[in-house]
Amino acid sequence: MPTSETRFIVSVDNEEATQRLAVELANALEPGDFITLSGDLGAGKTAFARALIRYLAGDPDLAVPSPTFTLMQVYELPRFTLAHADLYRLSGPDELTELGLEDIAANGVVLMEWPDRAEGRLPMDRIDVAFTLAASRGNTHRDICITGYGTLAQRVARMDLLRRFLHRNGYGLATRQRMQGDASTRLYERVIRDGQPAILMNAPRRPDGPPVRDGKPYSQIAHLAEDVRPFVAMADGLRALGFSAPEIYAADLDHGFLLLEDLGPETFVSGSPTAPIPARYGAATDLLAELHGREVAAMLPLPDGTTYALPAYDRHAFLIEAELLLDWYIPHRGLAVDDAGREAFRELWLTALKPALAGQQTWVLRDYHSPNLIWLPQREGHRRVGLLDFQDALIGPTGYDVASLLQDARVDVPEALERELLARYAALRSEASPSFDPAEFAAIYAVMAAQRATKILGIFARLDRRDGKPQYLRHMPRVWRYLQRSLRHPALSGLAEWYNENVPAFDGL
Repeated sequence: MPTSETRFIVSVDNEEATQRLAVELANALEPGDFITLSGDLGAGKTAFARALIRYLAGDPDLAVPSPTFTLMQVYELPRFTLAHADLYRLSGPDELTELGLEDIAANGVVLMEWPDRAEGRLPMDRIDVAFTLAASRGNTHRDICITGYGTLAQRVARMDLLRRFLHRNGYGLATRQRMQGDASTRLYERVIRDGQPAILMNAPRRPDGPPVRDGKPYSQIAHLAEDVRPFVAMADGLRALGFSAPEIYAADLDHGFLLLEDLGPETFVSGSPTAPIPARYGAATDLLAELHGREVAAMLPLPDGTTYALPAYDRHAFLIEAELLLDWYIPHRGLAVDDAGREAFRELWLTALKPALAGQQTWVLRDYHSPNLIWLPQREGHRRVGLLDFQDALIGPTGYDVASLLQDARVDVPEALERELLARYAALRSEASPSFDPAEFAAIYAVMAAQRATKILGIFARLDRRDGKPQYLRHMPRVWRYLQRSLRHPALSGLAEWYNENVPAFDGL
């Protein structure tokens, strides 16, 4: 039997409200989920299933016939395969084996009507949607009870919390559209109310992983954000300096829900394959030069009266990130590094990092690259660069975000453009501050670029091997080329030799 369960009830009085609830559930689904639809004949199970499938397909006119006679209908949807089963005509649970639901359930979603026909065969981890007619309140009225069992109980509880957050802030009837996510556990939706869009961030608190060093998990050593407080603090801090971080319309800091300004669709890349738009990359470079010339605070206020202290991008964080190469990338290529090799790697990195750690420290947004930059042509100056995904920000070396931009992991930045924008950044910094040393910065930039490429190779290998996300492997050759480009700098000569002897090239999938 399931070890836990959570439920909430929604009263709907028309088809639009039923469809809205179907969209809410659809946005919460992930591959491997098992959904059952319970209720009497005519209670609305098939109509709910049809609305859910059409939304997931992105086609409001998609033909979704009832599978009463075929028993099962399979849909290849953008996010996953979905099997819509109707067991009303099933003579017994043994016939389930012939349907092949187990194969789909492993990596897709199962949506099953009349689950009572599968007695004893239902998974412990599932969501049940139960429909009850309420004729006394009208022919179209239904009470819909959503219950999460086992590990999905927490998912259902979060759905209920999210519904309450949206209703509390006037978005309960808004149109909701799930957006493509990133490599994290955060989910995003575009919510549209009275024709005006906003972005919903659904960011559950990050659970601590297993201890990896000195009794601490990786996330703590690398100073990754545990909740939405760092994002809120940085958004307010960036806007206070005149930069275009999203305005926060509403926040639930405890549960990790934010309603944000929608900065729009204009990106910093174009074409197929995508390539940088040089003028926009130039504007993003100018923004960093401006930010790095400002005095910035290490303690930032939060709306609840507390403060958030930005962590330091210290040697421990840099090292644990770099070692992802040893733990994930090199094994991904079929090799390993022994203890002596690992110790040499650490010592070489500690030496290379010293000038960066001793130099100017500022806000490091940490993922300052094309997926997180929005072009805002209606604004002026630095405000034309919209900023996203800065919740992991730190106090650290100026070169890191410049490297993140000019060696963009998801798009090829030509070396000539990289050199041009590096010179542009150095000229702006030199003009603003006579103490700025371009040669010193160039060395720090090379170290930061090599460290970031090293980390990303490990992360992308981990996403493939551990998380089943092979799509990130397509970026590996680019990141490998960036790494080789950075290792040419004399400040990295010792590390370049170590990489040459120990790290296999990424030459394909």
